[in-house]
Amino acid sequence: MTDHQQKPGQQKPGQLKPGQPKSGLIPWPPLIYVAAIAISIALGLLYPLPWIGGLLGDILFAAGWVALFGVVALWFTAIRTMIRAKTTLHPNAVPDHLVTTGPFAVSRNPIYLANTLLMIGIALISGNVWFLPLAIIAAFATQKMAIEGEEKVLATKFGKKYRDYAKTVRRWI
Repeated sequence: MTDHQQKPGQQKPGQLKPGQPKSGLIPWPPLIYVAAIAISIALGLLYPLPWIGGLLGDILFAAGWVALFGVVALWFTAIRTMIRAKTTLHPNAVPDHLVTTGPFAVSRNPIYLANTLLMIGIALISGNVWFLPLAIIAAFATQKMAIEGEEKVLATKFGKKYRDYAKTVRRWI
């Protein structure tokens, strides 16, 4: 049945009923992290902070690369899991399916977790300390501006199934 053939009052897949919580209009998570990265770079150039040198600095540098490889793996597996579940990747769209497998079995927000880990990895590789507090600020802002609203939409759309999932899988890690 096409959109034109839809019966009056029938809900399209992936939509909420009128009056139910909706996702926001602005895709906050990518904007938040891009802004946090830009601010970190600007602060690092204008007000550089001291970084750890020597062997510990080398270990942190290596840990940063490990973190970035983890970011790529987390992004790839989360996106692949969502595509296989045939649900939206857009942070403001109403999902068609509740995804609870793959990285979503460990974190309810693996892509946002990867974005935060990206900033931490960049801090360790570049020695720009500003990335660390801004990673925390970006994660907090993402939670307040996006995740909490997304959770309301998921709870409304999927009900008990989502609430049970939220009880067993942490929001971040």
